[in-house]
Amino acid sequence: MADEETTPTPKKVKKALPEAPPEPVPERKLPTSQEIRAAKKAELVAWAESFGLDAEGKVDELRKRVAEYVLQEQRAAAAVAEPTATKAVEAKPAPTEKKPAPGPAPKPAKKAKEEAEKEEGEEEEAEEEYEAKQKPKLDPRLERLLAVRALKSASRPTFHRQEWFRYKKFGDEWRKPQGGQSKLRRHFGYRWNLPSIGYRGPRAVRGLHPSGFQEVLVHNERQLDGLDPAKQAVRIAHGVGARKREIIEKACDDKGLRVLNRMVTE
Repeated sequence: MADEETTPTPKKVKKALPEAPPEPVPERKLPTSQEIRAAKKAELVAWAESFGLDAEGKVDELRKRVAEYVLQEQRAAAAVAEPTATKAVEAKPAPTEKKPAPGPAPKPAKKAKEEAEKEEGEEEEAEEEYEAKQKPKLDPRLERLLAVRALKSASRPTFHRQEWFRYKKFGDEWRKPQGGQSKLRRHFGYRWNLPSIGYRGPRAVRGLHPSGFQEVLVHNERQLDGLDPAKQAVRIAHGVGARKREIIEKACDDKGLRVLNRMVTE
């Protein structure tokens, strides 16, 4: 038999698969000071591990560690955002006059007027949505002490009364332990901490509003005389009615004073 001619089989060419796009890295959300204060040990340990911090220690140490890290990150973000904002303002090109492009015929005067009124109303609503609040004039020392007070408030633990976990009738309010055999009163190590002077904030900013203002309780318009708008802010007493409250708020606006509990109006 004659040898049958064999046709060579074509080789399979390997095709390179397209590379998968890299997965976006999720942004790391920093906890707020209220969340740090209310967090339990498991949450604090998880935060410390995610931030690359030491996860060992008591709850108070973990709270302080996480709060310091969050404060440093916020300061770094603010320092990075300031130069970029100034560069964007400097690099903004000057506005150039644009020639009107050929378009459809102009609309009737009535429709144009209605659209103009509608746009003005939308602009007024957008302006009313945000109103910059007045800030006090503070020296750098007081600003630093306010930041220290915020840090201490975030790391301060919640103080519970004795046997708060045993009886449902006990609320969240603190009561000093009075028992003669009380282990909490005698500061045994396996009991939680009691309120002490070390948990207080700096004396210079003690009692100030979080914004830095000194609060002044006001009952009538006459008590606004002599107040300093750069350092003092007004808090209207809760017993003042709507009519007098409106008069006080108007007088504060005339004198440049900030009202901390302004009346909400629709």
